[in-house]
Amino acid sequence: MTSTVNNKVCLSIAGLDPSGGAGIIADIKTFSAFGCFATAAITSLTYQNTLGVYGFAHQTADVVQKQLEPIFADFEIEAAKTGMLPDEEVIRVTALILKQNCVTRLVVDPVVRSTSGYDLIDDSALAVLIEEMFPISTVVTPNIPEAERITGLEIKSADDVIKAARDIRLLGAKNVLIKGGHFDDPSSSADYLFLGDELVVIAGERIATSSTHGTGCTLSSAIAANLALGLELKNAVEIAKRFVTEAIRSAPNLGHGHSPINQLIKT
Repeated sequence: MTSTVNNKVCLSIAGLDPSGGAGIIADIKTFSAFGCFATAAITSLTYQNTLGVYGFAHQTADVVQKQLEPIFADFEIEAAKTGMLPDEEVIRVTALILKQNCVTRLVVDPVVRSTSGYDLIDDSALAVLIEEMFPISTVVTPNIPEAERITGLEIKSADDVIKAARDIRLLGAKNVLIKGGHFDDPSSSADYLFLGDELVVIAGERIATSSTHGTGCTLSSAIAANLALGLELKNAVEIAKRFVTEAIRSAPNLGHGHSPINQLIKT
């Protein structure tokens, strides 16, 4: 890996966190950390900081489309990730443009609830997200609360993770990464990668900290960056996991809530 800019262009389609810890800004920093050139389309202007989410101004599907079309007209997108897709129309136009432009390396982070517990999309939009985005994804990356909402299952154990992943695959996802950070294990923070039916446990150190703002966004964009660099999915996830761990370890401890992590570590 290198921090020198290469010719690999990555795209984030997500919300804007004006406090800089999550969303588009986190994705841009992460793409750059891996040397990729970052492009982005904003789906929602959120009102948030390290303490919580206070509201949003969603962009229309037309506005999202008008951001994406010039990007695809001018650049060859090696990999893309989606984050907050706030409503049915935005989801449909995003899926359509990704399919029209034959994006084959796509990380779908199903952002349905903020770390502070704020619901970001409703049930009808979630149903469209599943229908439109899961089948075209390379990998879907829910955390445990997101996997519970997607499947309707209660996830308390590794066996529950396996059941949830099976259900998410039945909903159209080829590969699923369920992040285990919400498990109450003081010594480990393993993630569960399902490559089709094969389970790969991605071990990780649990760091005792409240500096977790933007971890999901950073992980998904790091996976996308490594897919853009030509890595296979398993290796991309392993590298992204290590990157997030070090970003948490070196977090700047800013703000009065959950500090943002440090996406500017050298890779």
